[in-house]
Amino acid sequence: MNELVEKLKSEIIEQLNLADLTPADIDAAAPLFGAGLGLDSIDALELIVLMEKNHGVKVTDPKEAKNIFTSINSMAQYITDNKK
Repeated sequence: MNELVEKLKSEIIEQLNLADLTPADIDAAAPLFGAGLGLDSIDALELIVLMEKNHGVKVTDPKEAKNIFTSINSMAQYITDNKK
């Protein structure tokens, strides 16, 4: 799981062009939206695409997305639980 968390950090930095951050700068338990990384709704769409493209996992229920994208840890857990 730690390996997946680190991979997600790198993928998020690349996908969202967060050039001023390194994976070490990101707390895997911190909120992705609001006070944490400060992502917005457009970033959420990018994260959905990232999960589908890089991990083969689809987010089909918009209500579920809020829980999935709470933190990098929650994203990693969802990928682990739903990977084919």
